[in-house]
Amino acid sequence: MRLGRFRIGMRTMKTALAVMLCILLFHFIDRGQPLIAALAAVFSLRQDLTTTVSFGKSRVLGNSIGGIAAILYFFIKQYFHHDFLVELIALPIFVALVIIISDGINNNSGIISAIATMLLITLSVTESQSVYFAIDRVLDTFIGTFIALVINFILRPPTDEKEKEITEDLVELKQKEEKLHFMLAEVQNEIKKKNEEGDGR
Repeated sequence: MRLGRFRIGMRTMKTALAVMLCILLFHFIDRGQPLIAALAAVFSLRQDLTTTVSFGKSRVLGNSIGGIAAILYFFIKQYFHHDFLVELIALPIFVALVIIISDGINNNSGIISAIATMLLITLSVTESQSVYFAIDRVLDTFIGTFIALVINFILRPPTDEKEKEITEDLVELKQKEEKLHFMLAEVQNEIKKKNEEGDGR
């Protein structure tokens, strides 16, 4: 469905529904703020079930890595009595470690979710809260991912709409590819000019 330049697709509706379900679930079970779960659902939701499951696995692994890193960081911060220097030095080190580990196990598509999970937890847990609060926030990410999977399992797009969305995505990718080719040509011209200037000297 289009309104002028604006497109309202199935994925848009499913993303909004995922956020609503996260808010409702957390309200009814009195689990506190659904921020992390809602973000996890948005990150995990993809165009169809196959890609959602595939990305969901990557996301779950990313959540696990980010969650473990957040809990380890939380213990270190507690040990040093929540010193600001620990946050300043240790947190960037943990970010680097999460990237290195994710890349090392070939989970590159889960790097952003791993870092997002770790930062959301580490920067939202206050000094007065226990490690169990941090573990609960890790569980929130799994709840959000599960909601995204359920929505994509139940609300599968009609074949014609799915085909239309894929076609639009392909057009967008082609435009990006053309831009990259143009940028590459510009870089090659710059290199050529510099080489010619060097030869002239």
